[in-house]
Amino acid sequence: MNEIEKTARKWLEERGVTIQDIAELVYYLQSKYHPDLKMEDCIHNVDRVLTKREIQNAVLTGIQLDKLAEKGLLEEPLLSTIKVDEGLYGVDEILAFSIVNVYGSIGFTNYGYIDKKKPGILERLNDKSTGECHTFLDDIVGAIAAAASSRLAHRAANTE
Repeated sequence: MNEIEKTARKWLEERGVTIQDIAELVYYLQSKYHPDLKMEDCIHNVDRVLTKREIQNAVLTGIQLDKLAEKGLLEEPLLSTIKVDEGLYGVDEILAFSIVNVYGSIGFTNYGYIDKKKPGILERLNDKSTGECHTFLDDIVGAIAAAASSRLAHRAANTE
């Protein structure tokens, strides 16, 4: 594992996101299509997604921007926009699209669905009452789950 991947995984954990949390989102997205789906398969696909440099870069960039916003170290009006996760901002979703795009168009539909429903860890990351800023992280986590779901779906289609 290279240093960038180690750091991306470490920063996810420091922000309260585990591989298990993301794998549960994958299970949420794919279990009705794969009745024999096991959590180990979901974890494996999340791990594989996190080995991609594009994903690692998105994780590091998004988390860094969230942390800077928490500390008030961005200039206005960007600081307020990120701190409140302003609905028309959209750059957080654009960063997420760079993740889902790695595994094809099915990732976009998986991401859109999970971003709307906000199950599991996404509900906690969207809780603004904690004082933490997860404007980018919630979309990144959803995108990793969507990408892992797409990877899983592609692999399943190739084995049938």
